[in-house]
Amino acid sequence: MLRHLSVQNYALVQTLDIEFSAGLSVITGESGAGKSILLGALGLVLGERADSKSVRPGASKTEVSAEFNISHNTQARAFLDAAELTDTDEPGRCLLRRVISAEGRSRAFINGATVTLKDLRNLCTSLINIHAQDEHMALLQKDVQLNLLDAYGVDAVLLAEVHNSYANWQDTKSRRAQLQQRLEASKDRQALISYQVEELDALALEPGEYEDIDVHHRRLARADDLQASLSSLLGLLDTGDETSDAATSILDQVRKLCAGLAAVEEVGKDRDAHLNTARELVQNALDFLEEANTELGRYLDGLTPDPEKLNELEERIATINALSRKHRVRPELLADLHVALQGELASASIDESEFEALAQEELALENTFLQVARTLQGVRKKAAGTFSETVSTHMQHLGIKGGLLDIRFSEQLSARGLDAVEYMVVTNPKYPAAPLSRVASGGERTRISLAIQVVAAEQTLLPTLVLDEADVGVGGKTSDILGRLLRKLAGNTQVLCVTHAPQVAALGHQHLVVAKTESQDSSIATLDKTERVEELARMLGGKDITTKTRQYAEELISLTESSDQAL
Repeated sequence: MLRHLSVQNYALVQTLDIEFSAGLSVITGESGAGKSILLGALGLVLGERADSKSVRPGASKTEVSAEFNISHNTQARAFLDAAELTDTDEPGRCLLRRVISAEGRSRAFINGATVTLKDLRNLCTSLINIHAQDEHMALLQKDVQLNLLDAYGVDAVLLAEVHNSYANWQDTKSRRAQLQQRLEASKDRQALISYQVEELDALALEPGEYEDIDVHHRRLARADDLQASLSSLLGLLDTGDETSDAATSILDQVRKLCAGLAAVEEVGKDRDAHLNTARELVQNALDFLEEANTELGRYLDGLTPDPEKLNELEERIATINALSRKHRVRPELLADLHVALQGELASASIDESEFEALAQEELALENTFLQVARTLQGVRKKAAGTFSETVSTHMQHLGIKGGLLDIRFSEQLSARGLDAVEYMVVTNPKYPAAPLSRVASGGERTRISLAIQVVAAEQTLLPTLVLDEADVGVGGKTSDILGRLLRKLAGNTQVLCVTHAPQVAALGHQHLVVAKTESQDSSIATLDKTERVEELARMLGGKDITTKTRQYAEELISLTESSDQAL
């Protein structure tokens, strides 16, 4: 329940502190006194959008705080625990605070910790439900409608059984799907490796072969240039034909000069050590050059251009390079890759026995779920008949002549079973049933929602319910019935009701009045019994309060004891 609301500098409110009690709290006041301001401030602390217009003129900020008792609100406590926002000193308490600056900046707090507006709104859906005539109501949501029906007439054990069987089925289904993906990926990998091995088998590249091919190719590719260069070099080194008149080679020239030096040295008997050493070195060089000449000749003899062989090598090198790029390895490593892929292919195996077992388990769990879900479906449809009949009776008592509630079922497989429901209503027998969200009259929608909430509250705990002028469009006896319904609902749920109907106001457990001060600020006060009589008399007779209106007000209050009886 909502325990306390504190408002600072909001619109026409300077300071406001309200203590709320359990049961039905009625809020009254003259038109324009600020009852809507109270609901607006409450909306802010629950996460509604705000801007700088919310701030009282001349103030730097607006601050709204609310304290809730959540001792028995398992949903709210679970949210706080999960978000690590629980008040450790008093876990059954929840403090909300909203601050809006004059510049329009907004901050939100839960138990003193800064939170996002999304978190604030998510929490507040389990704390309070505001029914304004033209606002969205949680009751319009199909999942909420199903919750109310289940809480009214379905055993919680059966609901848990359906939820658990669905979870087990979906878990096995997920594991089977994951295994199937792995098996398919393994098969795809196996197929890819097999194809790659076939390609490399066809290539039949031996270790070290690429290097040999590359050397041979380079030699053949430069054969013509090598022949020309070698011929020129051999021409310089060739000793030639001694009988020929052609110019002698360099070797011949060097040899003859060395012989001449030796002759001069012999004749002159002048053996110089340096000259002798130089001559010997030249002779050694001549010997090496002659050997080089011989080797170059042999190489030249074996160097024969072969265009056909060159073309063959070029094609093989191109094939090797293409596969190396494809596999993203260097050409000389393709042979090693081939061996590795052959080994992986040989060791690859796919065991589908686990998949078959999971598929059988999934089928069995699906059948189990469908079995308990069909049982739940039958229980729901039976409960829907009683629920809709009771709500329809309340609708008619609230002045909606011929009003009916019809719960429509549709197929929707989920953890909640096989059903989705939608509340369809008839407000005029001339027209077919329509979804609750499409009922044209805001007053009718509020009264229909109230009838639904009252019936559902017999079996479930609803959050604090705030009703903004639920009595619009009704009066007299219907107002009295409405007030009795609210009082009945307040036996299970805290209800705050802004009302203009004295019959409704007289049935409240707590009576708050909103008024304007001399400075035109809005204020709120809790009335004692005497003050309450005066306020009800004002509501009955206007500004001119008479003895009769006071007596009628006292009579309305004295009749509240009978309001706890069921309709």
